[in-house]
Amino acid sequence: MNKSGFLYRVYDLYIDGFRHMRLGKTLWAIILIKLFIIFVVLKLFFFPNFLKQNAKGDEAGFVASELVERANP
Repeated sequence: MNKSGFLYRVYDLYIDGFRHMRLGKTLWAIILIKLFIIFVVLKLFFFPNFLKQNAKGDEAGFVASELVERANP
């Protein structure tokens, strides 16, 4: 790889920055834990799979019938 190239210098800057981080590693760990909680835990408990519960196997047909019913009140 060409060590004087722009992309290599940008890559080296980020790698060197992450390598020498102290407080930043802790902050990144907190951010990743919060994202895990938001996307996994909250989805499991607060956002049930409505389509799977109501469609009973024919998801496409259920969505189509709901769209038609809501478009023509």
